[in-house]
Amino acid sequence: MRHGKKHNHLGRTTSHRKAMLANMASSLITHKRITTTLAKAKALRVYVEPIITKSKNDTTHSRRTVFAYLQNKEVVTELFRDVAAKVADRPGGYTRIIKLNNRLGDNAEMALIELVDYNEVYGKDAAAAEKKTTRRGRTKAKKADAPAAEVKEAAPVAEAKEEVAEAPVAEETVPEAPAADDAEEQKA
Repeated sequence: MRHGKKHNHLGRTTSHRKAMLANMASSLITHKRITTTLAKAKALRVYVEPIITKSKNDTTHSRRTVFAYLQNKEVVTELFRDVAAKVADRPGGYTRIIKLNNRLGDNAEMALIELVDYNEVYGKDAAAAEKKTTRRGRTKAKKADAPAAEVKEAAPVAEAKEEVAEAPVAEETVPEAPAADDAEEQKA
């Protein structure tokens, strides 16, 4: 009887499932993110998180235990050298699953599974979005940023003089444009 044995067989034999999860875990550790089906991503998370936890303790025994799961010497080296150093202070939850659109061929639910600490893309987008909202709300912040930029450019004196000479020309052309618009409006 299989009471209390809850894991997804993924429509494969035990040996095929173990080999597939080992290959997917190796790809995840190497590339830091992979796209797969949602069911495989959930199974991979259960498979790879204890392996990453073992990698935090760099002993010969833990290396051999992890190698028994992954069967790839280069991946084990990268896991213990690079990944373990980045996740050293994290108590768990090393992976993130992001749902994607369904696959066109068979309408399977797709997902992106990635290592949380290697997520530079989403962190930059969030920081950029926060900066944009603060700048839109405050006009004083723009004025404060502009003098700081001019101070940085003040070192090359020749360039600064050219900018000053060009600035009045730009200001003179701006008032002429509304005057032409007013003349067109009066004719109409």
